[in-house]
Amino acid sequence: MTFLTNSPSETESIGAALGKIVPPGTILAYRGGLGAGKTAFTRGLARGLGCSDMVTSPTYTIVNEYLTGRLPLFHFDMYRLASSDDLWDIGWEDYLERGGVCAVEWSENVADAMEDAVFVTIEKLDADARRITVEGGDFLADLGL
Repeated sequence: MTFLTNSPSETESIGAALGKIVPPGTILAYRGGLGAGKTAFTRGLARGLGCSDMVTSPTYTIVNEYLTGRLPLFHFDMYRLASSDDLWDIGWEDYLERGGVCAVEWSENVADAMEDAVFVTIEKLDADARRITVEGGDFLADLGL
């Protein structure tokens, strides 16, 4: 599925729609450059999950946990990781076993750990416009956008 958005709020709306239907245990592997809108998408995802917390980029913390929604949301930033070995070292398996949603920025840095993921590619077209492509996951048929 591909969507075109023209503002950060529209990008968040696509994330929110996904958050309403995403099942437990889903890995969302984000692809997109700096400033593409990955964190904006995640803010929407959190809202769709019913999360009331303020969502921020996990650049320096590696992972932010949001536990106030219908499912836990674990927002990862893999920019600083050299390989998926580093991912396993920070407890990736523990996060997977908790039955939440793992949203992974810079997933290409840990590609071999993303084999069962739903891929979310966000392309920056201009200052505000984005092309968002979501691939994989049987539940996407229920997205309704």
